[in-house]
Amino acid sequence: MSALHTKLALIAALTLSLAAVTPAPAQDPGHLPNVVILATGGTIAGSGASSTTTIGYTAATVGVDALIDAVPEIKKVANVKGEQIFQIASESMTNDHWLKLAKRVNALLALPDVDGIVITHGTDTLEETAYFLDLTVKSNKPVVLVGAMRPSTAISADGPINIYNAVLLAGSKEAVGRGVMIAMNDAINAARDVTKTNTSLTDTFRTPELGVLGYMQDNAPHFYRQSLRKHTTESEFDVSNLDKLPDVDIVYGYANINPIALDAFVAHGDKGIVYAGVGDGSLGAGIKPNLIDARKKGVIVVRSSRVGNGIVARNGEANDDELDFVVSDTLNPQKARILLMLALTNTTNTKAIQKMFYTY
Repeated sequence: MSALHTKLALIAALTLSLAAVTPAPAQDPGHLPNVVILATGGTIAGSGASSTTTIGYTAATVGVDALIDAVPEIKKVANVKGEQIFQIASESMTNDHWLKLAKRVNALLALPDVDGIVITHGTDTLEETAYFLDLTVKSNKPVVLVGAMRPSTAISADGPINIYNAVLLAGSKEAVGRGVMIAMNDAINAARDVTKTNTSLTDTFRTPELGVLGYMQDNAPHFYRQSLRKHTTESEFDVSNLDKLPDVDIVYGYANINPIALDAFVAHGDKGIVYAGVGDGSLGAGIKPNLIDARKKGVIVVRSSRVGNGIVARNGEANDDELDFVVSDTLNPQKARILLMLALTNTTNTKAIQKMFYTY
């Protein structure tokens, strides 16, 4: 037995011992929900040189079957099947990966014997994948993304309990119709609002101002609020026949800003630019003329903010009506990029796109 498999066996043993202290609720095996786990890689499937390695490990080395076997308690709360759809670190996630994942999720959720889906994912771009699916999944059935901040071989790895809670959530009736969610560190967050807030702590995924949707406790979800923005079945975006998304990039705002990156994106042929401006999406003198020129060339410009919280006010720090710009509302730059890409598959009308930013 390899060192990696030995460590996974120890994790499984630890999970069983913990379950003996806090057992899962007894359920009729014939009436368990059917949950499919789609594995994409990431830290949750990572391994380190030793049990104390939490930095410098290798992501995406453990397959979906090993992830499931390391949490045997999930088989008491759901009928689980696993599928390895990707095996990558999430910083390498691409538009093509998102399209493939969305199509597979929709195909699975259309089956009558699938009640929910869990997607294991690296944390670096987890919030982006979650929001993309929130806009493109065409089902009310639960879709839950889950990751880990410690590799599977680490002491007190957070992956096993996160997967267990994610399966519970995906198989629960309470989660139906709530949009795509992220379940980590016993918290349930909405895909639209959550963000990674810390480079290494296990409670990194938070919704700083709007708050969590609820918590996982006593082997069940407890909800306290819901996201009021449209999602999933109410979304107008359909990727079923798409094989490519429009090129949209992000330009970061800072003091003494240089417009070279913006000009390069425009020259490349980008259809949209998200400007992650300072403060309320303010346009510095070094970038404003170039953004205006980009819009005159047909590029859709969305003003967002690098701050991370709050509304970007239309006609606040720029005359958006006159410049024909769009504002991101409360979406952070990386999520504004996703919505703009999908918006551009339907229209290039800035008024229609602005409405989408106030809708989703």
